[in-house]
Amino acid sequence: MTTVCLIPGDGVGQEVIPAAAQVLAAASPGLTFVEAEAGWACFERRGTALPDVTLQAVAASDAVLFGATQSPITGDTRPAVPGAPVYRSPILALRRQLDLYANLRPAHSLLPDSRAIDLLIVRENTEGLYSGREHRDGDTAIAERVITRRASERIMRVACEQARLRREHPRVTIVHKANVLKVSDGLFREACLNVAASHPDIEVDEMLVDAAAMWLAREPGHFDVLVTTNLFGDILSDLAAGLIGGLGLAPSANV
Repeated sequence: MTTVCLIPGDGVGQEVIPAAAQVLAAASPGLTFVEAEAGWACFERRGTALPDVTLQAVAASDAVLFGATQSPITGDTRPAVPGAPVYRSPILALRRQLDLYANLRPAHSLLPDSRAIDLLIVRENTEGLYSGREHRDGDTAIAERVITRRASERIMRVACEQARLRREHPRVTIVHKANVLKVSDGLFREACLNVAASHPDIEVDEMLVDAAAMWLAREPGHFDVLVTTNLFGDILSDLAAGLIGGLGLAPSANV
């Protein structure tokens, strides 16, 4: 029996997750559902955005259907009162703890006049500027951008696998900013191209992230699968979502 852990979270998640669960139950009567909490409202009640009981429910499940969470925006993550709990993103914590290193963000419009939007953004989920390595010293804030060969190669392999599933003649575009971030994005680019060499059946090209943003807005039908780093993938996938009607119509999977 397959168990799905439902985490509605905050805001619209409280509305869409119960509705989605009804659809899943009708489509797959054998599913079992358990519900757990996470997010800002949970943090206000419990002092943590991701309780241990939620982690236990997730670990005991086969899949998680995650809604949305509200995160405070602040330039200083230190608590106002020493020793008080600090809010940390539950989705980032789940990605790290479960090693959900690939974020799959498809953008497919159902409208016939949608300029043939049918693409997939494969985003590295564990590194980059979202690795959680940042600190502040007075008026100076520093964030570390972590890129490793291992993570870059495995996300490129996922992109190639996904591309084969989508089309008879698959194509993967490596999106980076190696002309400026020569060391970190240089390594990402190098690792992706090394993997590409072992997949001769897949057409592989590359594009700078600013050019990719322009082409997404101007000619989204140009793309099949895009593979990129964490921050770039976050921004580009939201842009792609806007082309098909907004984030509410754009699914996302962490695998």
